[in-house]
Amino acid sequence: MVSAIPEVRAALLAFQRDFAAQPPGAVLDGRDIGTVICPDADVKIYVTATQQVRARRRAAEYQAQGRDIDEATVLADIIKRDERDSQRAAAPLKQAKDAHLLDTTHLAIDPAIRAAIDIVEATRAGRGRG
Repeated sequence: MVSAIPEVRAALLAFQRDFAAQPPGAVLDGRDIGTVICPDADVKIYVTATQQVRARRRAAEYQAQGRDIDEATVLADIIKRDERDSQRAAAPLKQAKDAHLLDTTHLAIDPAIRAAIDIVEATRAGRGRG
């Protein structure tokens, strides 16, 4: 995986930080956005779901694209990637201490988006942590 190569990560760091700093701001998604790329972001949300649910969702996406893949194969890949990303020396996968946890295991996409928006609005209004 290219994202695990330290030299690639280093080359992209300044670009990602500059992009995020441009007005009016940005929404970024990634495994080290809140801990490495934008550690001083106004609002951080650590979005998660169980590996099984993530595998089911990803397999459904692949199948909708006409790709022939089974959920067990996707789950094995997710487990391997999570382990690798959690253990890597450069920018390991972990929740930032000041990030809001959003577990989407039991949420469909629209309620998950609504929950994220609620977190952002509450934080920006001074009602949330972050």
